Amino acid sequence: GGNVPGQTNIIQFVTISIPGNSQDFGDLTALTQANPGATGSSTRGLIGGGQVFPANTNKIDFITFSSTGNASDFGDLTVVRNSVIGTGNQTRGVFGGGETPSLQDVIDFVTIASTGNALDFGNLTKAAGFCGSASSPTRGLFLGGQTPSQVTDIDFITIPTTGDAIRFGDLTVGRRIPAGASSSTRAVAMGGRTPSHSNLIDFVTIATLGNAVSFGDLTEEKGNAQSASDCIRALRMGGGNGNTNVIDYINIATQGDAVDYGDLSEQKGEGAGCSNAHGGLG
Repeated sequence: GGNVPGQTNIIQFVTISIPGNSQDFGDLTALTQANPGATGSSTRGLIGGGQVFPANTNKIDFITFSSTGNASDFGDLTVVRNSVIGTGNQTRGVFGGGETPSLQDVIDFVTIASTGNALDFGNLTKAAGFCGSASSPTRGLFLGGQTPSQVTDIDFITIPTTGDAIRFGDLTVGRRIPAGASSSTRAVAMGGRTPSHSNLIDFVTIATLGNAVSFGDLTEEKGNAQSASDCIRALRMGGGNGNTNVIDYINIATQGDAVDYGDLSEQKGEGAGCSNAHGGLG
């Protein structure tokens, strides 16, 4: 999904370990934009919330990573909202924050292997939308966001339990819509808006608490980008500030500037990315 400009239902895919251009996967169940949230297990990808113009939606779609094809209906979020954030592990998909248009602190969860409606998990430390996200098998992180000003806040939850988020630390710069990704040990926040578009990359060690440290820079200044990772590489795909089709990547375990990876088939922002090998899967 995303804004190309105008809504799109196109799903694209890449093999993260092999640089190159994206290929067609299939279509979402509806034309979706305004930052849906996404997460996945090793078998399924989930895309929840966003905007089916002109109204916000609570729908959750799912795809099966091992095949290509169109998404199917999974169920519904507890609250109709856009700018929602997705995170999770092998078992659970978690969706937090967003706007209805009022900013929300609600956190939902689903069991990825089944289908059905989301259940209440708890609340963020503040009502926020436009955050980035990352995870290990035990922790989910919500990075930055808008409350309504751009904030440095990092929240975390313990994914296998339910309960309210706890403050983790701060990004180096307050910003909304950073592209979040992770290995099982390290989370990165790439780009975003401060409110101007940024190329900053920060990182934190997920198992500890504390403030983010500078990692490097993206190849261009972008917010509203899609992201995904395979525990080795984190990809930033597209983004706003004049939509782009550029994909760049970093090696999560090291520090340094992003490198060109390839191109999306269309220039777009406000979409969502997920993978079958992210940090939440170990």
